[in-house]
Amino acid sequence: MKLAGKVVIITGGAGGIGKDASVCFANEGAHVVVVDCDPQQVEKVANEVNGFGLTVDVSRRDQVDWMVSEVINRYGKIDVLINNAGITMDATLVKMTQEQWDRVISINQTGVFHCTQAVVPHMIREGSGRIINTSSIVGRMGNFGQTNYAASKAAVIAMTQTWAKELGRKGILVNAVAPGFIVTPMTDKMPESVLQGMKEKIALRRLGQPRDVANVYVFLASDEASYINGAVIPVDGGLSI
Repeated sequence: MKLAGKVVIITGGAGGIGKDASVCFANEGAHVVVVDCDPQQVEKVANEVNGFGLTVDVSRRDQVDWMVSEVINRYGKIDVLINNAGITMDATLVKMTQEQWDRVISINQTGVFHCTQAVVPHMIREGSGRIINTSSIVGRMGNFGQTNYAASKAAVIAMTQTWAKELGRKGILVNAVAPGFIVTPMTDKMPESVLQGMKEKIALRRLGQPRDVANVYVFLASDEASYINGAVIPVDGGLSI
């Protein structure tokens, strides 16, 4: 197993891509810490992967600091942080409310900052670690009606590349994954005509599966990726080419 004994925190780990990531990391022998804001889903997924579940709002620094202290008290270390938590609250620029802007930025951007800043001192102490941030192709291409989401995901790329420069010399690798159109509960509610239009933009002519992204998380956390730092890896079936 690639990650036997590694302690891995996965934010947004109880649903969508995060849930698949929790399963994949558990299958590779990791101690999985499932972090999400839905306590029932956290408990369910944590039990499924024989992991440790914590209910946390990553936009709240006090909750993030508590999360890190709980993990350190339980395992004594943190090897991998997957900053996967994210939300959408879409609207065109002229219709977007301050609440929509603030909430998306607080989770998708500030939450990544909170978690990484809280975890990194423990990785520095160990002289090693992996930070894997979830961006999006929208962070590079933009998308209609997603000013807040695109801004937050572009910020994730900028933070990733900055931290790669700062932390690489301390043995900590920082990379980002940029998913394209992935099958989630949100896509289940879309009309077939909309889904077909999305597929026609993708070179592979299909939507991605959560496992497609989770597999890249596992690779970046493994020894096989020991010379990858500051990368932004698209997982989009060729949408961004």
